[in-house]
Amino acid sequence: MTELKWLRARVKRSGRMAALASAALLAGALAAPLSAQAAPGPKVSTDKGAVRGFVEDGVAKFLGIPYAQPPVGELRWAPPKAAKPWKKALEATSHGPQCLQVTTLGPFAGPQNTNEDCLYLNVYAPLASLGHGKLPVIVWIHGGGNVDGATDGYDGSKMASDGRTVVVTLAYRLNLMGFFAHPAIKAEGELYGNYGILDQLAVLKWVKKNIEAFGGDKNNVTLGGQSAGSADTMAAITSPLFAGLFHRGILQSGVGSTNPLATAETNAKNMAVAAGCGSGVDAETAKCLRKLSAQQIFNLAGTQSANSAYITGLIEDGQIIQRRFVDTLASGDFNKVPVLSGATIDEGSFGLGISQYFRPGQTPATEADYNARIAVFGGPIYPEGSEAKIRRRYPLSAYESPFLALTAINSDNTLCTQRNANRILADQVPVYMYQFADRTAPTYFPKMPGYLSLAYHTADIQYLFIGWHGGDQGIPHDLNKAQRKLSDELVTAWTNFAWSGNPNGHGNSPWPRYKAKPNLPGIQEQNIPFSTVISDAQYEAEHKCDLWDKILPYKPTTTAAK
Repeated sequence: MTELKWLRARVKRSGRMAALASAALLAGALAAPLSAQAAPGPKVSTDKGAVRGFVEDGVAKFLGIPYAQPPVGELRWAPPKAAKPWKKALEATSHGPQCLQVTTLGPFAGPQNTNEDCLYLNVYAPLASLGHGKLPVIVWIHGGGNVDGATDGYDGSKMASDGRTVVVTLAYRLNLMGFFAHPAIKAEGELYGNYGILDQLAVLKWVKKNIEAFGGDKNNVTLGGQSAGSADTMAAITSPLFAGLFHRGILQSGVGSTNPLATAETNAKNMAVAAGCGSGVDAETAKCLRKLSAQQIFNLAGTQSANSAYITGLIEDGQIIQRRFVDTLASGDFNKVPVLSGATIDEGSFGLGISQYFRPGQTPATEADYNARIAVFGGPIYPEGSEAKIRRRYPLSAYESPFLALTAINSDNTLCTQRNANRILADQVPVYMYQFADRTAPTYFPKMPGYLSLAYHTADIQYLFIGWHGGDQGIPHDLNKAQRKLSDELVTAWTNFAWSGNPNGHGNSPWPRYKAKPNLPGIQEQNIPFSTVISDAQYEAEHKCDLWDKILPYKPTTTAAK
């Protein structure tokens, strides 16, 4: 559906609602006092037109606000263009369409779809602050490997009401639509490749123009996200294009990796050949690519269980993302903002759950899977002898199952990667580091033989966005009393950070600033029945970072050092 059709439908719906409301008003006047009738939702003016939302429990919600024109036709694989204005108030009462996605990461995302018209955002704000508040703003980027995910389940009400913040969630182009670098398109001379990141940049510019009308402070914006959303936040921290548009960063389960432009261009050229557009790099090739149907691109992006070989991810295009994140951080040439950064202690169980979800019979990981995973570290990017060292430190005999051994391996290398970035940052900006450790967290995965979700990657989302449970196949669960208490603690910390750049609000307790000194308490471990603080040395021992620091290629290059 194009933006024009989408807007007409919503305006038409607005007219029908007005007519129904008029009829209801007449009937109600005969049967009930005027005070008993429902009031219309709050209306806010934006630079493109008015939007009318609705109120739930004191939170004003505005859903499905277009922030850009539909990226279709000539606007496919182009920087987002500002949305066209509308005249009548837009009924902002439902989410916009999800962006085209194929791979679902098990029940994390979905449903699969071919929507290109998907550049919409949502705003959650305390009703009393509309139009005259100066509340901090949290702009949240959903995860999903930059290939899937949506805003539908990310209800920002709790952070808006309990933390007195204005929360903005956004949809952005994904997979081949959002991260695609064909030389024929590069020749057009515009920013290119990381279109999903440019969508996020457009949202921050929208916030700067419009958020005061919703009660937000354009000069106090926290940008954050989980998983791919965290990696994309790191892209913003390291990109000069984002300078001055946000003032704090939240890196929740991921610091991101990037791909060389040459790799991205090779993948894109191979995709063009597969699509029947040939191997050229001229204007006709670009025209052919833009004439492909959304269904054709969907078919080339992969399957529900796996990405295709044409998917690249974040691209070192030289302008939006200039080089590897770790090298930019080490150079000191980045947007210096306070950072809240951490991960879950069992990050690795999520990926294993996805594999098991799609495996025939949903059978658990085996010794062969364990051996295959360790064999990866015999590849050319790792130091010689890495396989043997990992096998010694994670012997299969030390674990009750191959699944638990693999969870430990995959979790620790992720947690040590996050710590490495935090250590580089801590010398230059305030950093507050954590690890989420609630192994009782509800899971949206089905029951599967031998599978234990533990404190899995994505487990903490539901503590901030109440009711979140993945995609359309995810299983919803309520938080219990102890989990609700932990949720309150996390929401308080995250929103305190949005207010002041300090999760405590002020002072250095109960969550001390991370200093990367071995024996200094500086990492909050979030758990039930209560959270604690551990030192960097304890974290290193728990996750074997002495091993991973020597194996993983996350150290900055010599030329990147300040």
